[in-house]
Amino acid sequence: MKQLKFILTGVLTALSPLFVHTQSIRQNFDLGWQFSENKGNWQQVNLPHDWDIHHAPKADAPTGNDGGYYPAGYGCYKKTFTAPILKQGDALKLHFDGVYQNCEVYINGQLAGRHGYGYTPFHIDITKLVKDGQNEVEVRVDNVGQPSCRWYSGSGIYRHVWLETYKTNAIDDPKKLFVSTQQLYNISANGTRADSARLSIEYDGKPLETRLMKDVRLWSPEHPVLYDIKVGELNVKHGFRTFSYDAKNGFVLNGIPTIINGACVHHDNGVIGAMSFDAAEIRKVRLMKEAGFNLLRTSHNPQSAAFYAACDSLGMMVIDEAFDGWYTQKTPYDYHLLIDSCYREDIAAMVLRDRNHPSIVCWSIGNEVIERKELRVVQTAKNLKSTILKYDKTRPVTEALCAWDSDWEIFDPHAEVLDIVGYNYMMHKAESDHERCPERVMWQTESYPRDAFANWKHTTERPYIIGDIVWTGLDYLGESGIGQFYYEDETAGEHYLRPHFPFHGAYCGDVDITGWRKPISHYRDMLYNIKEGDTGYIYLAVKEHPDFHKRGGKISETMWSVWPTWESWNWPGMEGKDLEVEIYSKAPMVKLYLNGKLLSSGKPSVGNKYILTVPVPYEPGELRAAAYDADGREYATTKLITAGEPYAIRLTPESDNLKVGASDLLYVILEIIDKNGNVCPNAAIPVDIAVSGSGTLLAAASSNFKDLEPKTSNHVTTYKGRALVVVRSGMKKGTVGISAKSANIDGNLRIKVK
Repeated sequence: MKQLKFILTGVLTALSPLFVHTQSIRQNFDLGWQFSENKGNWQQVNLPHDWDIHHAPKADAPTGNDGGYYPAGYGCYKKTFTAPILKQGDALKLHFDGVYQNCEVYINGQLAGRHGYGYTPFHIDITKLVKDGQNEVEVRVDNVGQPSCRWYSGSGIYRHVWLETYKTNAIDDPKKLFVSTQQLYNISANGTRADSARLSIEYDGKPLETRLMKDVRLWSPEHPVLYDIKVGELNVKHGFRTFSYDAKNGFVLNGIPTIINGACVHHDNGVIGAMSFDAAEIRKVRLMKEAGFNLLRTSHNPQSAAFYAACDSLGMMVIDEAFDGWYTQKTPYDYHLLIDSCYREDIAAMVLRDRNHPSIVCWSIGNEVIERKELRVVQTAKNLKSTILKYDKTRPVTEALCAWDSDWEIFDPHAEVLDIVGYNYMMHKAESDHERCPERVMWQTESYPRDAFANWKHTTERPYIIGDIVWTGLDYLGESGIGQFYYEDETAGEHYLRPHFPFHGAYCGDVDITGWRKPISHYRDMLYNIKEGDTGYIYLAVKEHPDFHKRGGKISETMWSVWPTWESWNWPGMEGKDLEVEIYSKAPMVKLYLNGKLLSSGKPSVGNKYILTVPVPYEPGELRAAAYDADGREYATTKLITAGEPYAIRLTPESDNLKVGASDLLYVILEIIDKNGNVCPNAAIPVDIAVSGSGTLLAAASSNFKDLEPKTSNHVTTYKGRALVVVRSGMKKGTVGISAKSANIDGNLRIKVK
């Protein structure tokens, strides 16, 4: 109950922005837009908006395999508004948190400004272009040049927009304010408190004041405490924390040695595409927190302001990454077209917006750059790092390095630029690198999911390796086919070798796009967060047998996949055949039972990687695993039960708190269940969704990346008995009704909109 209480408290805090203006000088500008795609008909929309996700993936779509087979193209948004009354010297600006991409902003028909990079925030000064009475803003978005990304980007004004008034000589510009912890005094032994703390406050690059605060609670993933710090017209949420890193002591947070268990995450929000609602960002971070991670890497671009606020509030460290590539292209229309003219502006936008977030512990300047063997790469890294240090000297700078051939040591001059060196799939070089460069601090910025145990062991045994960051925490759209397993009658090979349509997403995440934690997630969580001998944790899953789907042949894995393993004891047609059952635990003893009969017992250990694999001849019923202490007492148990025929549709809301105003989301888990409430794990049933009352349907989809139904349609076919429904709140208080119907079964849910 304590954990639940903590999570709910964190969510409520995260709903508040990092900065609050103490007077009404910032207005939300999301509602009441018109939108036209490819110069077609106009329609009413509210932001955030991503026009791509409303389409079905198509084999000939210009974004291709990398982009998830979505159309991209050209879009136009317009809105009328009344400008606030300005005093002499005041400035009026539109703040866009993200537009993908190449946008132009017009006010009353006149060009007000442009922005190229789709992932950084930007301001457009409209002071001299507005007039008394009604004004019109028009935003033209050119995402025609494709492919522009190696993953799903989405298209449009997919993050929040704000109308901001700035006063003459006032301290009211968030990007100019920098509040940092200068010194903590007498940190407690458990790293949760300090007797006092000295704050450094800068504005517009100049020291403004210092403050001494007494008896402060410290920010960490376990205790994400935030304080309100008022400066001028602004109120910033600040977390007191200190950290250090070196090759001898590793990563130390608030005086406590901390092993980083990290995950890479892309910016998209799965079934709703790139749309960045606060509730979606909070949910993303919550799912990663519940999966046991303590750090997220924003691969490979800055994410939304709401994402970092959620990390602050829920307790999640962050590597904030600027770019995927630099001067040499990875795709024809990527950042190489912008870097010369825009990198200073884009780094400034990232750092100035994000530097007050206590969750951010490191900046990253790039990822697997193509020109890594060219001499200029070292100077580029220096240029990017120096641009960051112009705005923030309190955090280290990293970059994700890699090698796809035998050359690695030649990158030492490049690595020397970095404070912490990122290794993508290169942990096997760590020991020899440490002998050659004993002061180097390393973390694996990308790793294969199947290598969880080896990477955990490397990290826990070598202080100069401060963490492992898996690719990825969540399934995502684009990079179609990465992480797939396949039968002989399916498209073979890695995602970068050939098109994998209809596959239009990445199945390499620990958590799928409906929020279901795969067995690999439970395994990784156990490795990092359960102590040896802990009797309170046990997990049970079953590996898919190649004969189950009656295709013949074998199951093949790809580099980023793990073997298909499910929380299921429904294997019709497999009676009498051995199925491999996996038990994850660090208890002194575990036992496995089938229909009450003891089948096997064993001791989890480092030697067996804390996995007990038991061949079990399949028969329906109850499969149960139990954990025992050293004295033979049963302390924890888990079971899988053979489900009967589909009997009903169960709709389970992830929250009962839906706020009025068209900006909040309700996530609802849809499950096909038998008459006893067991999920039917093989159910692939078409379901129609209807939403009534004070809300609208935003998305309904399963985690099946071969299903080509648009994610935003009201029709979904369950996968493994499960799907996800997302409802957007309406403009009036009341009740939202959700119904799910198939040919023979149905389910209903009602939630109040407050």
